[in-house]
Amino acid sequence: MLDIVGIGLGALDFSTLPAQLVNGILLGAIYALIALGYTMVYGVLRLINFAHGEVFMLGAYAALFTSWALGFGSGQSGQSSYLNLIIMLVVSMGACAIVGVAIEFFAYRPMRNQSRIAALITAIGVSMLIQYAGQLFLPNQPPPSINEQVIPTSFRESLTINLVSPPKDLAERMKTAEAEVKRREDLFAEVRKTENQFDLSDDGKKVRDSLREAQTELKAASAAVQKKTVQIVMPKGQLAMLGAVVIIMAGLWWLVMKTKTGRAMRAVALDFDSASLMGINVSRIVTVTFLIGSALAGAGAMMQATFLGTTLNPFYGALPGVKAFVAAVLGGIGNIPGAVLGGLLMGLAEALVIWAGFSGWKDAVAFVVLTFVLLVRPGGLLGSNKVEKV
Repeated sequence: MLDIVGIGLGALDFSTLPAQLVNGILLGAIYALIALGYTMVYGVLRLINFAHGEVFMLGAYAALFTSWALGFGSGQSGQSSYLNLIIMLVVSMGACAIVGVAIEFFAYRPMRNQSRIAALITAIGVSMLIQYAGQLFLPNQPPPSINEQVIPTSFRESLTINLVSPPKDLAERMKTAEAEVKRREDLFAEVRKTENQFDLSDDGKKVRDSLREAQTELKAASAAVQKKTVQIVMPKGQLAMLGAVVIIMAGLWWLVMKTKTGRAMRAVALDFDSASLMGINVSRIVTVTFLIGSALAGAGAMMQATFLGTTLNPFYGALPGVKAFVAAVLGGIGNIPGAVLGGLLMGLAEALVIWAGFSGWKDAVAFVVLTFVLLVRPGGLLGSNKVEKV
């Protein structure tokens, strides 16, 4: 038996692999949204915005506060609707856009003509400032989460896709077992009408024992069917989340490639000084870049906090921020398609680690990938390997 890192391939449950791959794509889509913010800012300023993860955290809290305002606070049960989700998304993106612009104006713009190490230290300082200010001013004890009741009922339902159906004999066995359990449950219900279930007659005990035998057979049949069935079960809300991410990324592509602002952004990314000499308002373009990148982080934060039901705290964006940064490096920092590709690959890698039974190591994947990429291809999968003088 072939063995990989101590796990025999026979011990892996390949029937759950498709579902884990779908989970990886969903997670990777969130990482991609955050990574786009890193890569856009780096492309324009050659600066790693380490406060980007904290912008993501503030976006999640903005979604939380909006859900409270809509009547979904603790002990409340408002009227769920699609409009509520749209409002939460818009508020989260808007709040993050404002925070991103403020960070650029007050922290990074004064450091624009300073050394890169000074700007880098400033980014780290802003990140820590937001984290520890969050501990003082944001609710975190106990860690809050967005009330799932804000999600419409149709989005809380699951979509099941059968990739491999069980053999007919197992399906028939399952159907027969279910019918037998139902029949014997009805018989036992009739017995309980006339007898105490804790003091049954001999005939009552026989009916009870036959019910237990039928239930045991049903469990065995269900396990056999599950072993032979390959299916993907996805909450419709997460499917909608993936669709929203695709729409947002398509909108970003259109903005960057088809609009005047997008052309100016690409010009500034190509040559900062030459773009200024050609009449482009460089400061305005930098501000717009921070605005867009931060808004994307806000969209990802709202969707993750709402549809994945994660609890919030002031360090909520630290780990996703690191993983998204690794995704940007993996795809090629400064390369927009590379950020999307890197995010998806990071999500898939994390899902595969969980599938292999190493869920406790899933957060270490980012650092392993980062080390490997820096050793093998420092420019990333879609980036260039040109040497820059710093």
